[in-house]
Amino acid sequence: MRLLAAAALVFALGAQPAVAATLSGVTVSDSASVAGKDLVLNGVGARKKYMFTIYVGALYLPAKTTNAKTAIEQDVPKKLVMHFVYSGGVTKQQLVDTFNEGIAKQANGAAVKPRWEQLYGMLADVGTGDEIVFDYTPGTGTVVTVKGQKKGTIAGKDFMVSLYTVYLGDNPPTAALKSGMLGG
Repeated sequence: MRLLAAAALVFALGAQPAVAATLSGVTVSDSASVAGKDLVLNGVGARKKYMFTIYVGALYLPAKTTNAKTAIEQDVPKKLVMHFVYSGGVTKQQLVDTFNEGIAKQANGAAVKPRWEQLYGMLADVGTGDEIVFDYTPGTGTVVTVKGQKKGTIAGKDFMVSLYTVYLGDNPPTAALKSGMLGG
């Protein structure tokens, strides 16, 4: 009865209830914003390694797409959230090594390597419940937030494309992560 009353109140106030996604015990919001632009949850995927779920990745875009190239290359506000769930934690060096594997498979990886090094300086060891968030704004760059603290901004659309290619390109960390973030 209370649930019905709460739903009636929400509709009476003109608000729509948030429908969130849950994966591996992580519930993510159905919307986000970057630089004042409303974004929708495009999809959620789990990064697994050796049968352990390491993190849940959520991708937010202005409009949903299942096309990786569109999600990667479109010069629009976007957000990528890595919510860590692995109880053993992930070290900064493990994060750096994983990113290096991803950029080594990219044609333009060397061109943006100095900005990847900038990102590496912002990273830290992470554990269960920690998040790393990448907020991209055209003309400004990618704001990096680690464990709730803004660490800085990395300039350039080319860096953003390289970052999103790590997750959504031809050689993602796992096919399930890419598929999930693309709404699959």
